Amino acid sequence: MDRLLERVAAEAGVAVRQAQAVVELLDAGSTIPFIARYRKEATNGLDEVEVAAIRDAWKRVQELEARRAAIIESIAKQGKMDTKLRKRIQACATRSELEDLYVPFRPKRRTRAAAAREKGLEPLADLIWAQDEESGPPLEAAKAFAGSKKKVKSPDDALAGACDILAERIVAMPEVRREIRTLFHNKSTVRAQPARKRQDEAGAGKDGDKFEDYYDFDEPITELASHRLLALLRGEREKQLTVSFALDTDEAHRLVQRAVIQNPRSIFRDLFERASSDAYDRLLSKQMETEVRQVLKEQADREAIETFAKNLRSLLLAAPLPERTVLAIDPGMRTGCKVAVLDPTGRLLDHTTIYPNAPRSDVAGAKKILDKLLGRLPIGAVAIGNGTGGREASSFVRDYLKGRGERRIPVVMVNESGASIYSASAIAREEFPDLDLTVRGAISIGRRLQDPLAELVKIEPRSLGVGEYQHDVDQELLEVKLDEVVESCVNHVGVDVNTASAALLSRVSGIGPKLAKAIVAHREKHGAFESRDDLLAVSGLGAKKFEQAAGFLRIRGRNPLDDSAIHPEHYAFVEQLSRDLGIALEELVGNPGAVDRIDPARYEADRGSYTLDDILGELRKPGRDPREDFDAVEFRDDVQELADVQEQMVLEGTVTNVTAFGAFVDVGVHTDGLVHISQLADDFVEDPHAIVKVGDRVQVRVLSVDIARKRIGLSMRGLAPASSSR
Repeated sequence: MDRLLERVAAEAGVAVRQAQAVVELLDAGSTIPFIARYRKEATNGLDEVEVAAIRDAWKRVQELEARRAAIIESIAKQGKMDTKLRKRIQACATRSELEDLYVPFRPKRRTRAAAAREKGLEPLADLIWAQDEESGPPLEAAKAFAGSKKKVKSPDDALAGACDILAERIVAMPEVRREIRTLFHNKSTVRAQPARKRQDEAGAGKDGDKFEDYYDFDEPITELASHRLLALLRGEREKQLTVSFALDTDEAHRLVQRAVIQNPRSIFRDLFERASSDAYDRLLSKQMETEVRQVLKEQADREAIETFAKNLRSLLLAAPLPERTVLAIDPGMRTGCKVAVLDPTGRLLDHTTIYPNAPRSDVAGAKKILDKLLGRLPIGAVAIGNGTGGREASSFVRDYLKGRGERRIPVVMVNESGASIYSASAIAREEFPDLDLTVRGAISIGRRLQDPLAELVKIEPRSLGVGEYQHDVDQELLEVKLDEVVESCVNHVGVDVNTASAALLSRVSGIGPKLAKAIVAHREKHGAFESRDDLLAVSGLGAKKFEQAAGFLRIRGRNPLDDSAIHPEHYAFVEQLSRDLGIALEELVGNPGAVDRIDPARYEADRGSYTLDDILGELRKPGRDPREDFDAVEFRDDVQELADVQEQMVLEGTVTNVTAFGAFVDVGVHTDGLVHISQLADDFVEDPHAIVKVGDRVQVRVLSVDIARKRIGLSMRGLAPASSSR
């Protein structure tokens, strides 16, 4: 166990004691958000990323140990295990080292070498393998294995079969595999060309082909960016590209020969060189290409998923617009714009349809409907989806409000990615069983403005449009990572247990979908929870789950601590603080002046410095929403379609996606423009996420417009830096 924990600590870059603490807490059923927030003394202040890294490293170590045990068992069953081999297997630190040692013992399909052995050519292969100088010409040695009464017709055939055996032996040599693997990873090149099918198609390579940038692609893998690899592999999968990983053959041959030719003066040297070349050309090169593809794909997947995770976090933690009644519009053309009015808690107050857009263009009728809604409901903001008809609907609403003199009501374009997915989901049907899909879409758009996190957790993260190649990466790994991001964001913000949906509650530490529904059912049957202790009355919510969840649930009730991030396990301590100050608990919570009178040194031995700092910080600003203030983007009225965009225009927009090569920005024309990494700032940019994040409000200059390919090139150089937005 100690040895395994040392490896985990080294891989995660933490102390062994920290790794051990995290592993023990995870094994005891603690969640990552709980460990990072409420067990800092045990982990010495590790954050969620570090805790997750330990968890992942522990999983990999366990998987490696399981594979090691399986290999030892397999070789032992073959009767080929000895003390020396066992020590070599136990010393392997990586999966590739382990698998290299297992190659000679792995069950094999029928091969040319196996056929040669069946013909009795193993002794001839042994003779050549010995690299003797005294045995005479190779053909003379081979005559004993060939003839009319033998399974081999001629000495040449015997030598060929022996070389097949040698080639298989060479491929199984761990040192050869290690050297070729290193060479492949350091010096191989990835190449791509149009697939034959693509070359034969009429018009291949015309403007608009999404893979034309890769029709003559040649790049060392050491310089290959992850997003380009994923694009290449997608093109290959769609049969538009032929992709290969090549290595200088002569260099590979020389490397193998240096590893296996021990006696340059041997009469079998030419045969050894022949077998070495065949070992690489026929067997090893293909194995290494498969392996390097897998390694590069796994690396690209991790990078793409990490980028997706960063974008998703920014989207989920976008600034809310709370405490306002919102009029939400799901825009449309022929079918009209669906309108929903929501109270500040997201409850549906009314819904209808207006037709201000072409082809009906019933502006007068739409104004009358809005007049009635604004006349009887305290509308505080308008949310409009950014899909088809969105800019037209936005222009209509802005003109309408201007005509009424309603300058206090902001009109906000809301990213509606995934709204249709929600509308047809089981969650939406359960919430609004009697409403049309499009009305549900309008409700989702309005709620996204009020509280993005609470609404977006209802939608599969992959449908939110903040990732590149999300359908090309390891789907299991992607799902795990995105679920972690959603859970992290929900627990970072905290959840009002008396208003949250089951979908939102299910993401709280320790609470899954089943328990979330039980909490909502209990709330509906017995009324609002008045304290965190009341949660223990919910069926299925025992002491362990209460421990994991309580600190992230907010309740405005009798105890002011219930509406803070202070865990109930520290309530008695906080009450002692108030008594020591000679004031009531209610006077301490939310009173920075009183908190500043507390001497931390007096209590550190009792609580620990990390926990004490968190408690004092929360007492100063209990239940503070960590998200930024709302700041809406206003698109130019004269730029509504791609054709309206002209070079050198300066536009305002919202960052919708950040990738390794730049950022995509919505400037209000239904086609996001790309700010290449080289155009993000005046100085060199290594990581685009260091400059912008999803939801940022930015100014951009138009560099190029390609209407045929629906591409806009943008620049942020020389303009105002990004500001956080919704």
